[in-house]
Amino acid sequence: MRLLIAGWHGQIARALVELAPARDDVSTLSIGRAALELCRPVNMRGAMLEAKPDVLINTAAYTDVDAAEQESETAFQMNHAGAEAFAAVAARKGIPVIHLSTGYVFDGRKQGAYTEDDAPAPRSVYGRSKLEGERAVAAVNPRHVILRTSWVFSAHGRNFVKSILDQAASHDTIDVVDDQAGTPTYAPHLAAIILEIAARLAGDTGTVPWGTYHVASRQAVTWCEFARDILQVSGELGGPTAQIRGISSGSYPTPAPRLANASLDSSKLEQAFGLAMAARHDSLRDCVGQLLAER
Repeated sequence: MRLLIAGWHGQIARALVELAPARDDVSTLSIGRAALELCRPVNMRGAMLEAKPDVLINTAAYTDVDAAEQESETAFQMNHAGAEAFAAVAARKGIPVIHLSTGYVFDGRKQGAYTEDDAPAPRSVYGRSKLEGERAVAAVNPRHVILRTSWVFSAHGRNFVKSILDQAASHDTIDVVDDQAGTPTYAPHLAAIILEIAARLAGDTGTVPWGTYHVASRQAVTWCEFARDILQVSGELGGPTAQIRGISSGSYPTPAPRLANASLDSSKLEQAFGLAMAARHDSLRDCVGQLLAER
């Protein structure tokens, strides 16, 4: 199985590239914006001719939620027009697409985890651009699997786990928002699920359940609870610890509105593909262990 991955610089793409060699049924070509400009189909066609992929995985996106409020044109160019062009070129060559999206397509007002049947209602530019990208991908390439995820973390890139560990190394007390909930998702475990799905798509005999799915950890937590989990694991592994003090979102204003509830229900994915995320504590031990080893 040959995979073409767009977005080599992101946490999920990096995890995919690191995990793929462990599988003897996968070879990958990973390309970022410099080699594959999502809004230039001619570049994509050239990359596909060179790679001859069985499945395309699009992790490339404009992901700066706050900056998107001022750079809406760029956000929509990457997340909508680029995603559409990528999926359209793939469709013309008969190649299925796995497209990564986000829980920001919802408004965050629901009580309980969002399912795929809930109506999207994004409140930010980022969320709107990702929703339009989803819709475009589905329209131009019927052989698609769209995966919405939330609160991605790993030992690489900028993310909440790294930030909390860094702050704990120099602060006795850390203020963390306690009125926003979500389902933290470990990039390597998500990447393993993506590779399994890709294998199903590459070997499709007409039974692949195409469509949109949620993939995230099972248990929702607030940012404050997640921070405490991180530092509990850090302490168990001999790393820094600190007191976590819960604060309201109003104490930490941001240009783009955050979701009071970014929790995603992944039961549809489990039923369709038989795949589920590992327990969050196991994910944290792996991630925090790597980060502490680098200090």
